[in-house]
Amino acid sequence: MRTSRRPFSRPLFSRLLLALTTVFTTALLAPQQSAAAVDDAGGSPPEVISEKRLAPRLLELTLASAALGREAKVRLLTPDGWERRAPGDRWPVLYLLAGGHGDPEAWTQDYAVHELPRLRDVLVVMPEMPVFGFYSDWWNHGEGGPPGVESFHLKEVRPLLERRYGAGTRRVAAGESQGGFGALSYAARHRGLFRAVASYSGYVHPLQHPHAVKAGLDYMGMDWRALWGDPVAQRANWQAHDPYYLAERLRGTPVHLSSGDGTAGALDPPGAEPDPHVPGLEDPADPFPEDVVSPTEAIMGEESRTLAARLTAAGTPVTTHFYAGTHSPPYWSRELRRSLPGLLRALGAPSS
Repeated sequence: MRTSRRPFSRPLFSRLLLALTTVFTTALLAPQQSAAAVDDAGGSPPEVISEKRLAPRLLELTLASAALGREAKVRLLTPDGWERRAPGDRWPVLYLLAGGHGDPEAWTQDYAVHELPRLRDVLVVMPEMPVFGFYSDWWNHGEGGPPGVESFHLKEVRPLLERRYGAGTRRVAAGESQGGFGALSYAARHRGLFRAVASYSGYVHPLQHPHAVKAGLDYMGMDWRALWGDPVAQRANWQAHDPYYLAERLRGTPVHLSSGDGTAGALDPPGAEPDPHVPGLEDPADPFPEDVVSPTEAIMGEESRTLAARLTAAGTPVTTHFYAGTHSPPYWSRELRRSLPGLLRALGAPSS
């Protein structure tokens, strides 16, 4: 979830509602096939409806996605020399996965990734996600169907970029909030897909706080059981997406986890007000400490710490940075820059 300061602020809430009206409802009406494991050949590339140059190195693709049942966008930050590429030229790839808003603009608008010199030697991929799509092919009460987010990213976008846009097979991924979940869940569900992953305030252990997933989707007026089902009756499906239960599959993948604790921190403005109230977000049996102003971040911090311990026990190389702070872009911008050298080293790309 992204906002200028807090999740569910009025501007963000209006933006999410608009996206729900124009994107998510349409997706629910179209057919979709369930995701399979990513193989070397990838999937079937979608039709490219348009290419739009937004800036000297920023290209926006509009695709006809069968998995989502609608048109969808992917933004590319292209490396030096990309415009002059020969048919066999390939670059290492950094996937940047957006939060629950699903907007790829965040990476340039909020984090100015296009201004980072160290990203001039890699292809940066910033795909769209349906609002609160949770980087999953939705269960939809056993019926399947859109949104097939995982299929869109891994069986449509990935093969398209590797066949037509110079993307190589050396890949890493990072994401904010739901995007952090997506980076780790994709890496675990498709071993070998990414050489390293990073999560910034991610929903990295949803079964630790299933009520938080429910509260967020309820708040947006969405059917929360359509995502993975009921956390008791369809527990196996929740576990199949939850990085905590997939920790053994991440053993060979370096993981970086960062999160705040929900209290006001160094990058919050003086007198920071609490997050807007989201009914059901707080567990009555385990209330938040009185100094927590960002309940979402307090939850993300707990999940990140729990997962860090689980990954360490599983023998996964994991680094962490836990701090006082809230669920907001200034922290994610800082954490992206902190973790970027390690991600680039995993790619074999220059890190400075």
